[in-house]
Amino acid sequence: MIVLDKITKTYFNADEEVPVLKGISFTINDGEYVAIMGPSGSGKSTLMHILGALDTPTNGSYLLDNQDVSKLSEKELAHIRKDKIGFVFQSFNLLPRSTVIRNVALPLIYSRVAKEERTERARQALFSTGLSEDRFSHLSNQLSGGQMQRVAIARALVTNPSLILADEPTGNLDTATGELVLDTFKQLNDKGHTIVLITHERDVAEHANRIIYIKDGSVLRDEAKKSS
Repeated sequence: MIVLDKITKTYFNADEEVPVLKGISFTINDGEYVAIMGPSGSGKSTLMHILGALDTPTNGSYLLDNQDVSKLSEKELAHIRKDKIGFVFQSFNLLPRSTVIRNVALPLIYSRVAKEERTERARQALFSTGLSEDRFSHLSNQLSGGQMQRVAIARALVTNPSLILADEPTGNLDTATGELVLDTFKQLNDKGHTIVLITHERDVAEHANRIIYIKDGSVLRDEAKKSS
């Protein structure tokens, strides 16, 4: 599904070049659950932006479903984000005065899916996260943090993306609630969803089946979790 080959990213500030990614290479297969872990300043946020088609590398190639994302225009990148990637962010990014169903169905509006189908697909996505049905008609600002993150996960799922990209998804949650959200990712992966989790926390990364450690813009090590 994902093939990164010698990805570099350099930012230019005035006359200064700032290298952030320094030849990142790895492959993620369809159906994997991978954590990309690194400390602040390691380059993981820049890498996440490239994986999410929010930015392009300076050099190297990024294949997503055999398409070279690194060579696409801004318009083409927008289509990749809409059709192939579901995002889950630390801050939820929900519309506070819209219902749960409307928040989840929102990406389908942009794809011009009929209202009845939008609603049904939103309901099915919400069911897959384990959110109680009696919350579906609530406004998102009436939910707990954990419930809001489940809604955000459902919104990421509703377009049937190739990749679910989660950026510090438990960062605004207490430990117990964060564990419930991470359990949701595990259950989704068990159903075949490909998940890439960006985190700086070891205990969060341990929920994935594989951890790619990055430091100073390079892959430090790439470890598969041992089967118990």
